[in-house]
Amino acid sequence: MGSEAIRYLILPGWQGSAEEHWQSHWQRSLPNSARVEQQDWLNPQRGDWVAALNQAIAADPRPLILIAHSLGCVTVAHWAAQAPVELLRRVRGALLVAPADVERSGCPAPLQNFAPIPRDLLPFPSLLVGSDNDAAASALRAMELARAWGSEAAILTGAGHINVKSGHRYWEQGFGYLYRLQSRIEQQSRLRA
Repeated sequence: MGSEAIRYLILPGWQGSAEEHWQSHWQRSLPNSARVEQQDWLNPQRGDWVAALNQAIAADPRPLILIAHSLGCVTVAHWAAQAPVELLRRVRGALLVAPADVERSGCPAPLQNFAPIPRDLLPFPSLLVGSDNDAAASALRAMELARAWGSEAAILTGAGHINVKSGHRYWEQGFGYLYRLQSRIEQQSRLRA
């Protein structure tokens, strides 16, 4: 898959991704990449976040890969459950990193309006990367979401929430997961051809 043929749409989670976050680094590194900007990063509203994702996908007819972190992963699931077929077809795949379990006890109040989490199979290939010590979603919960969404899953050891706080400023290792997802997309395209 040539980098010119695909665009990358980055979906940060709650509070956005600061300059030093790996998503910001990736946005600067990956050709044809853009970020879904939310009106309110601190008090996210599910309907607004889903609408912003829908608008970002609708604004450009080129095929794309979603790169979501935390609440961005849950936003993808909500969007996919109700998106128009025409826009769903533009999404070639999704890399879902450290999904936030908005149904967990102790979930921060601003995130609770994203519950319940859709359990529908995603209509595009996806790879979910979680961690065995992420306070936002246990490894077991990440595996449950991966199964529900039809995602390939990778659970990292000691990676925390895979953000700056857990030592993932550039997260170069993550490019390996992105390339793995892209290989899977290419394989599926060849099988369909």
